[in-house]
Amino acid sequence: MDRRIKLLNDILLCIGNIENYLYSDKSFNNYESNSLLQDAVERNLITIGEATNALLKIDPSIKISDSRKIVNARNRLTHGYDEVDATQIWSIVIKYMPILKMEVEELIKQS
Repeated sequence: MDRRIKLLNDILLCIGNIENYLYSDKSFNNYESNSLLQDAVERNLITIGEATNALLKIDPSIKISDSRKIVNARNRLTHGYDEVDATQIWSIVIKYMPILKMEVEELIKQS
């Protein structure tokens, strides 16, 4: 399998994981009060950031909105974890993850 396609599929898998974790109760209160859920979501966001970084190395012009911000979020989760706030992560999941999902699905279709 082409490395680019594998990385795109890894991103989709992580998005699917996050969607599954939040499936039964997609509320900030549930997310904020559940440290296990936060850990699981953050772990998948880190993987999304890693895969995006690898994709940028393969194809710097890849059509993923805010790809640098995705990598920066990964770096912050990994290295600046003590500065991460649940509201920031929730915002990423609710506002930006659906856009990323659509873009990744389109990139896979085009391949």
